[in-house]
Amino acid sequence: MKSNEYEVIIIGGSYAGLSAAMSLGRASRRTLVIDAGRPCNRQTPHSHNFLTRDGETPAAIAATAREQVLRYPAIRFENDTVAGILKSGNNFTLKTESGATYIAKKILLATGVYDIMPNIKGFAECWGISIIHCPYCHGYEVKGEKTAVLANGDMAYHYAALLQQWTKHLTILTNGKADFTPEQTEKLEKYNITIIETSIVEIVHNEGQLKSIITTDGNKHEFSAMYSRPEFKQHIPIAEQLNLLNDMGYIATDEMQRTNTAGIYAAGDCTSPMRAVASAVASGNMAGAAINNDMAMETF
Repeated sequence: MKSNEYEVIIIGGSYAGLSAAMSLGRASRRTLVIDAGRPCNRQTPHSHNFLTRDGETPAAIAATAREQVLRYPAIRFENDTVAGILKSGNNFTLKTESGATYIAKKILLATGVYDIMPNIKGFAECWGISIIHCPYCHGYEVKGEKTAVLANGDMAYHYAALLQQWTKHLTILTNGKADFTPEQTEKLEKYNITIIETSIVEIVHNEGQLKSIITTDGNKHEFSAMYSRPEFKQHIPIAEQLNLLNDMGYIATDEMQRTNTAGIYAAGDCTSPMRAVASAVASGNMAGAAINNDMAMETF
C-alpha cells in the first residue's frame, strides 16, 4: 500500500471522527483522519452530560481523545480540508485544499455542521456560552434563572414544554409576529410564559455572558440565558454535492451509519439534530465498527 493509500479516510477529527478512529485503530485498519480544526463548539466553555468528563472544555476532551487514538499505529492525522471526493472503481480519491491526494476504500464523513448566526448584534459572541441550544448540555448551570427562548411556532412551543423541568421563568422572543395555534397560545398562557413579538436590536453581554436583550421599542429585557437553534449548513459542501442530504439538511444514514452511496458513511452532528458529545461519540463508535465489519465481510 502506497503512502497516500488508506483503507479508511475519516473527514473530521472531532468526537465522532475520533471515536470511529479508535474503533478502526483497534482493528488495525490503516486510517487517515483529515481535520481542519474548526469544531462548531470551539467557543463553548464547558461540555456536560458526557460520562467521566462532565464539565470539561470541549477542547480538553478532544485533545485527550486524539492523544489516545494516536497510540494506535494504524492511525494518522493530517490538518487539512477536503476539497472533493471522486469515486474510481472500488476506491475513492480525495483532493485537499493543500493540494494533497489520498486514496481510500471507505470514507467516513464526520464533518459536523456550520451554524448560521442570525443578524443580531451580540448573538455570535454569546453563542455556546449563554445562548445555548440544549438543556441537557447546558441547562443545569442556569436552572431557575430568567431565561429567554428565541424561536417561534412549533420550535418555541417545544422549548417551552421541555424547559419547564429547568426553569419556570420563561419568555419567548419570536422576533416578529408570533405563529402559534390557539391551543398553543392557551397552553403558554396557562404556564405564564410571556411572548414578546417586538424585534430584537441587540444582545448585551459581558464576554459572552448574556445580560439583557434590547428590542426595537427601546425596552431592555434582562435574562441570564437564552435558548436558540439557529439555521445551519454542512461544514463542507461535499455531502450536498454527493446528494447525501435528507429534507432537514442532514446526511441521511441507516442504523449502521451507511449513507445512500456504497462505501461512504457518516456520523456525528452532520447526521442528526441531537448535538451532544455523547451522541457524536456513540455514532462514531458505531460507524467505526460498521466500516470494519463491512470490509471484513467483503474480503472473507
